[in-house]
Amino acid sequence: EVQLVESGGGLVQAGGSLRLSCAASGFSFEDYAVGWFRHVPGKEREGVACMDSSDSSGGTTYYVDGVKGRFTISRDNAKKMAYLQMKSLKPEDTALYYCAVRTGDAVLHPPYDYWGQGTQVTVSS
Repeated sequence: EVQLVESGGGLVQAGGSLRLSCAASGFSFEDYAVGWFRHVPGKEREGVACMDSSDSSGGTTYYVDGVKGRFTISRDNAKKMAYLQMKSLKPEDTALYYCAVRTGDAVLHPPYDYWGQGTQVTVSS
């Protein structure tokens, strides 16, 4: 069974940091690009960061403009894990964060093949 399970969300003050984790199982994680998305009720889901299948330092990454310099995506294929390190958090970063995987190139928009259930991030001002 394919599973993506996010963790690491929570309540943090503005300026703080969180690291989200995504545990993958049931498929060949190393063959998939990974993306992090977020959703706020009433707004469209937004691609935040994505990374191609390589977990080396030369792996291709993309970020939405609003998080560049603050968020870092990474992965460990041996552990079947993906991460999103978030620093200098702002109240507007409050959202339900999802990880997702897809074959092919890393992109900041659907379609993605598999999705997790999400982890809530709340940033207080």
